[in-house]
Amino acid sequence: MATVGSGDHVFEAIYDWAKLPEGWDAPMAAVTVDSKDRVYGFNRGERGIIVFDKDGNYLSHWDGVEFVFPHAIYADPSDNIWIVDRDAGQILKYTTDGELLMAVGERGYRSDTGADNSNFSSNGWVDVTHGGGPFNLPAGVAVAEDGSVFVADGYANCRVHKFTAGGDHVKSWGDPGSGPGQFNLPHGVWIDAAGQVLVADRENDRVQVFDQEGGYVGQWPSELIGPAVVWMDSGGAAYVAEHNGGFLSVLDSDGNTLARWGGPEFRSCHGAAGDSDGNIYFVQPVEGQSGRRIVKYVRK
Repeated sequence: MATVGSGDHVFEAIYDWAKLPEGWDAPMAAVTVDSKDRVYGFNRGERGIIVFDKDGNYLSHWDGVEFVFPHAIYADPSDNIWIVDRDAGQILKYTTDGELLMAVGERGYRSDTGADNSNFSSNGWVDVTHGGGPFNLPAGVAVAEDGSVFVADGYANCRVHKFTAGGDHVKSWGDPGSGPGQFNLPHGVWIDAAGQVLVADRENDRVQVFDQEGGYVGQWPSELIGPAVVWMDSGGAAYVAEHNGGFLSVLDSDGNTLARWGGPEFRSCHGAAGDSDGNIYFVQPVEGQSGRRIVKYVRK
């Protein structure tokens, strides 16, 4: 086991944390942790959701629930499990046992953004000429305190969409580009303790900050190389998986770097979440294994 981090943010990495039943293959796309410290691995294997305890022991999986292209997962404070099925073009709300509660977006629909809607690769964002409605290969989801739902719609769009708790579309913002309020692949979204909307603007190498009506507040100052997701703990520390650089960063609530580790060997890292003990789970490549895995970082 390796020790990583610095200052008050030092961790011991457990690369073989997840104990899958024999013969199972589960290349991970994303991870979330609910209020009972159950860890949900959203993966591109035969069993899309696998649930572990915080020691990596298998607890259960969602039987009979299928996804087109697993991309992101988020447990809200009420333990609703939100799913981004990218290629289906849907945001799905489930119970912890996999009972569907709500679907946002028409399955298979892709909005007009100037991109080639027959292309399902991860590079469609380069062809976006204008912002479109929900959705065109959405990437991330978060829920505000009042239940409002925010979606980063980035793989073939350049917008953040806001919905009511019941799934009604309220508004959208964003245009293609690298100026303030513009996006090149908005990939992850998070609502901080102040109610601000944090957007991981992946191909612009930055996190942008907005109010919940889409008003531009600012940009985090720290260097980030292709941030995929932001996850924040109760103390306001932010954990960022830098997809393009392979770095795992810890930042304060204003976006200043507190610790950073990794490099090319972790490139394509894709998810982050934490438990009640201050431990962090990153979805990242692991040497000697195919696909991405959940790696647990135990707080020292």
